[in-house]
Amino acid sequence: MKKKPVVAIVGRPNVGKSTLFNVLAGEMISIVKDTPGVTRDRIYADVSWLDREFTMIDTGGIEPDSKDIILSQMREQAQIAIDTADVIIFITDVKQGLVDSDSKVSDMLRRSGKPIVLAVNKVDNFDKYMPDVYEFYNLGIGDPVPISAASRLGLGDMLDIVISYFPEGAETEEEDERPRIAIVGKPNVGKSSIINKLAGESRVIVSDIAGTTRDAIDTEVKYDGKEYIFIDTAGLRRKNKIKEELERYSIIRTVTAVERADVVLMVIDAVEGVTEQDAKIAGIAHERGKGIIIVVNKWDAIEKNDKTMKEYEGKVRQILSFMPYAEIMYVSALTGQRLLKLYDMIDMVIQNQTLRVATGVLNEIMTEAVAMQQPPSDKGKRLKLYYITQVAVKPPTFVIFVNDKELMHFSYTRYLENKIREAFGFRGTSLKFFIRERKEKEQ
Repeated sequence: MKKKPVVAIVGRPNVGKSTLFNVLAGEMISIVKDTPGVTRDRIYADVSWLDREFTMIDTGGIEPDSKDIILSQMREQAQIAIDTADVIIFITDVKQGLVDSDSKVSDMLRRSGKPIVLAVNKVDNFDKYMPDVYEFYNLGIGDPVPISAASRLGLGDMLDIVISYFPEGAETEEEDERPRIAIVGKPNVGKSSIINKLAGESRVIVSDIAGTTRDAIDTEVKYDGKEYIFIDTAGLRRKNKIKEELERYSIIRTVTAVERADVVLMVIDAVEGVTEQDAKIAGIAHERGKGIIIVVNKWDAIEKNDKTMKEYEGKVRQILSFMPYAEIMYVSALTGQRLLKLYDMIDMVIQNQTLRVATGVLNEIMTEAVAMQQPPSDKGKRLKLYYITQVAVKPPTFVIFVNDKELMHFSYTRYLENKIREAFGFRGTSLKFFIRERKEKEQ
């Protein structure tokens, strides 16, 4: 089971957290055009440096008005970073110099025992600012690394230090074959109640206050002789917090939980219906290629006739149109209705996530598909498909070799995906396709 290290960027407002994040995330920031909640206000990205990969989180928030709020908000951010990150980049500003709140946050970070890389930003002239950089030794958390996010200076040195803290083989966890299932969704949709019912005991504290679960909690459950690990994600809520900020914090937790999971249960409140925030959360699981089951909870509270389920599914599919492969289940944590069937569904989705299709069979499907619908052409040049092969599982990933990548329209890739799904199902899991060019052999 792969686990990418998580690196969090922490610091006061206006020290350049987002600039650094955007520079390091590079192209990743706008790579996904059609997934809700991914392009706007992106707060996490996959980054690779040398041969190491990690997930980076920007804990930046809203600019607060008074000094007191700044401190409480920074504590909140730093706490989240401490909870979820393997390494913390603590950003300060050489032009503002060392300020009191920097010292307070560095105390918290030091107590966390997590590795901290102290980056002093806005050093766009090393000769001029180095004496000011030395002042940050006073924080007592190691050597300050001078950088300029805007001018892209010193970032390589900083990243070298960051990845030096990753444990060897950080991307591979101990061989734990037990399925990991993350339960995600907005606060108060019944995530903890579902785990309690599945586990048969109240392991997770449940109350009616939205977001009473503070941290992601792993619960081991044995059912029908098999073991499963459920990861409950927390919607962090405080009465005085503003809505966007809450969403930001709960999304940070969702990202780290989804990263560790094989299958994601996306819980929706049947009474409230599927919302844009649900689409944002589902987008995270979709983008990371996880197995996905949409769990409509509180189904017992819906008045039904013979069309209810069909109409409801139509609405869900419309808002979550970017993942038509996701399975949908209607349950009630309160009555236990259909909850145990979730196990069968989880087993099936994991089976599909790890399904391998023989190359010969794939090429037969492709040849038949091409015969039925001619590949697109442009300016007299027609797309030729030479060969398809599966290169990975979790999610099933395919490479298609063609004569010209530019001619391979998204719609034709989708058409081939549908043909592969017709043959093998792959219910509950996304499929990834990479298009590679291979020059036509000389005649």
